[in-house]
Amino acid sequence: MKTLKQFKTGDTVTVVKLHGEGAVKRRIMDMGITKGVTIKIRKVAPLGDPIEINVRGYELSLRKADAEMIEVE
Repeated sequence: MKTLKQFKTGDTVTVVKLHGEGAVKRRIMDMGITKGVTIKIRKVAPLGDPIEINVRGYELSLRKADAEMIEVE
């Protein structure tokens, strides 16, 4: 299993599965990150937190903890 956190700037990935429960999972889905969507990693902060991504035509910043819940390929 690879998570979004493990990829580098410039990589493009596809969401396979969302982990987590309840409000956290719902918040990730509300941001447009759902199964099958393509994500491009734009920037990663020097210490790895946050990660800036492009999803569904807009830019989004994710915490490392949230990125670990997104399984990608």
